[in-house]
Amino acid sequence: MSLRRKRGYTDFTYAPVPTRATVFWRRCIIYQAWRWLVLNIKILRIVVGGHS
Repeated sequence: MSLRRKRGYTDFTYAPVPTRATVFWRRCIIYQAWRWLVLNIKILRIVVGGHS
C-alpha cells in the first residue's frame, strides 16, 4: 500500500486568467455600448416578428 499524499488543490483547478486583449474588450465602454445595441436590436426583431 502506497502512502502518497494527495494534493487538494493544484494549478489546473483554478479558472484561467484572461488575456490582455480580453480584459481590454471587457473594459471598453464604447465596445460594450455597441454590443448592447446589437443585442437589443436582435431581441426587438424576435419580439416584433412574433407579434405579426
